[in-house]
Amino acid sequence: MPDSTSINETIRRFGYPESLVVDYAHWTVLLRPQQATLGALVLAAFGPATALGDLPPAAHAELARITADIEATLGKAFSYKKINYLMLMMVDPNVHFHVLPRYDGPKIFDGTSFEDKGWPRLPDLAAAPDLSAERFRKLRDHLRGLWPARR
Repeated sequence: MPDSTSINETIRRFGYPESLVVDYAHWTVLLRPQQATLGALVLAAFGPATALGDLPPAAHAELARITADIEATLGKAFSYKKINYLMLMMVDPNVHFHVLPRYDGPKIFDGTSFEDKGWPRLPDLAAAPDLSAERFRKLRDHLRGLWPARR
């Protein structure tokens, strides 16, 4: 579990700890509050770094395991067609990626329809259905339940 000094403002702005799917040593995986595509995540580095190159070597090494876990989980959960990792960092300064599974048709989860409005081009980050707090928790918990066992 990360200590309070490693939880940066970017992580807080994406709803940590309510949005937490899983923590790793150097990163946290959060359910993105605005589900531009079903299962959209935020992969955020712990600590104060504002440039990818400023992360310690261990954080870079850990990315291989995390991206494999993300892709396995989202593939099992929703059978995405492609996956995009966007490192925008325009508003939220700490190192993070928006992880967007991409779909060529609508997906349904718990009675809510999700459309990838940008498919097959750039994702439309502003297009997201309104999710109640309960549906958000169900989606987060669904992903948590499918997450690979930690070694």
